[in-house]
Parts: sequence; structure tokens; C-alpha cells
Amino acid sequence: MKLNVNGKVAVITGGSRGLGLNCAEVLVKNGAKSVYITSRKQQAVNESVEFLKGVAKQYNPSCKVVGIASDVSNGEGVKKFAQQVASQEDKVDILIANAGASWGAPLMKHPESAFDKVMDLNVKGVFLTIQAFYPLLKKAGTVDYSSRVLIMGSITGIKPDAMDGGTYGYTASKAGVMHLGKCLALELGPQNINVNLLAPGFFPTKMSNGLLEKIGDTFVQNNPKKRLGRQEDIESVVLFFCAKESDYINGAVIPIDGGAHVGDAPKSSKTVAIILSINDLVISVDVCSPGNVVVRLWRRGRHW
Repeated sequence: MKLNVNGKVAVITGGSRGLGLNCAEVLVKNGAKSVYITSRKQQAVNESVEFLKGVAKQYNPSCKVVGIASDVSNGEGVKKFAQQVASQEDKVDILIANAGASWGAPLMKHPESAFDKVMDLNVKGVFLTIQAFYPLLKKAGTVDYSSRVLIMGSITGIKPDAMDGGTYGYTASKAGVMHLGKCLALELGPQNINVNLLAPGFFPTKMSNGLLEKIGDTFVQNNPKKRLGRQEDIESVVLFFCAKESDYINGAVIPIDGGAHVGDAPKSSKTVAIILSINDLVISVDVCSPGNVVVRLWRRGRHW
């Protein structure tokens, strides 16, 4: 079985870099008819469009790639973007609400303006984007292929301690937007519009690089897979959730984090000494990590 999005029209917010650009690339490669991306800065949009056109030339020559600079954190910017797409397409099959922002500062120094900025883009902007594209999504959805909305959440919306550094607005926004997505899945599912939520862990992107430079090694060591996310990790999930084969999945939250949402990887342990061995009784000491010592009693053939 080869997954594809043949003939589909896709729209990606925040599509000029990072995970958004990854989403656009995988759809271009796998048969999309048209891919529209947006970002605030015109230069970033232009550069990404040129990159995606190069991808299309190699994998999907008939794919149309369009970039529109717009700020989707407010109604005016969202309306501008949606109108320009609607002027070229009579329907939209796939909407990926990916645009997002973050801010980190200690509790007592965290400015109200920063909190507002993050919430405006990560929550309000997502709602306004889905609202604006709803008519085009509804036209695309059928019994055989529901149109798709993918909301880019975060593992921080599931696991409160997934991100440190005073990112209060970001954590709250991702929890909020993921709950919003579940509500929309119930409302729009009967209209042949599926809404699903992706919850990526840590991927090397411009947004996360500052944090990764400081404590990236800790994330790797604590992750059950012992690595950060890779481009193919996000692309494979996005392709599946946009392809026909996932039509019966609606309202799902998909962590893409190597299992970090479940917990940290076990610390490697090292037995440093057998303190006592009398007949069949053994007492051992394991040093699992600095300051974390486990004493075990063993009867040969049985663990107490």
C-alpha cells in the first residue's frame, strides 16, 4: 500500500520553515495538486516556495506551489490569506494549522504582551483559520474522503513538565488548542471533515533550537528512543493522516515524541558491590544515578 494525496489541495500555515515546511514538502512529494503556504515574512515565504518548487520539479511536476505572506494571529490576516486561496481554488482538501509561537521567561518577569502574542497565534489564530476555510473544506469533504484538518499541538499540551524555561503561554496554548480540536472533531465529523491533532516532541527547528542548545542532551538522554525527532518522523504521520487510508480516524491526539509523553527512559544502573552473601542470601547496591542508590535483597532464584 502506497499512501498518497493525489489531486488534493492543501493549505499549511506557518509553512515557510520547520515542521510546517516538512508538512508541505511531504504533500508535494506525494501527489498534491496544489500546496499553499503562509508565513508573516515575504522573504521567508519566497525562499520556501522556491524550495518546494524544486521538490515538485523532481517528484510532482504538475503540483502548483503558492506562497502568501500573512499574519494569521488576527482576523484581518486570516481573511486575506483565505480570500487569496479561494480566488484560485473552489475547495480545500487539507488544512494544516501549524503556525505557532513561543516565549520563555521566569514567572515574575513574564510579560503580558508575550502571553497575549502566543495565545493569539497558537489558539485564536488556529480557530480563525479553521473558521475561514470551513466553507472550502466542506465543499471538499465526501463520504469516501473526508477533508482533513490537522492541528499542530505539542507534547507540552499532554505532559506539563515536557518543556521548562517559563513557557507558560505556550504550554497553556497547546493544551487549549488540542481541546479545541477535539470539540471541532465532534462538530465537523458528521460534515465529512476530520479534525486530528499532532503532538510533536522536540524536533530541531528554529523555534526549539534555543532551548535545545541549553538542555538538548538532557532531552536525548531522557527520551525512550534516545534521540530527537527527525523530518521523516513528522512527514510519515502527516502523510498518513492526509491520505484516504486514515478516513475513519477523527479526534485523535498523536504524540510524535519517541514515547516521552509516557515518561523518561530508565536510568542505566550499575552494580557497584555485593555487600553480603550468606548461603543463598545476597545484598547488592545499584547506583542508578548520582544520589539515587537502590539496595536489593536477593534469595538465589528469587527477588525480594
